[in-house]
Amino acid sequence: MVNLDKIRLILNIIFMIGALSTIVVFFVVKNDLVMIAVCFFTIFVKFVEYALRFTQNAINRNKRRNDDD
Repeated sequence: MVNLDKIRLILNIIFMIGALSTIVVFFVVKNDLVMIAVCFFTIFVKFVEYALRFTQNAINRNKRRNDDD
């Protein structure tokens, strides 16, 4: 199985690049629709990363509970 930390790291890098490109597109491109599309994609990437982190924390929490039993 692929390590979730590596996936989260890649998604965070994509998010940072997306955030920077959203700022650049805001000032360079005249069409607001392009900026909104890039921004929504960036937010979606961050949401996926958050969901993975939340799931990973829940799994780790359950493992610790089961180890205590």
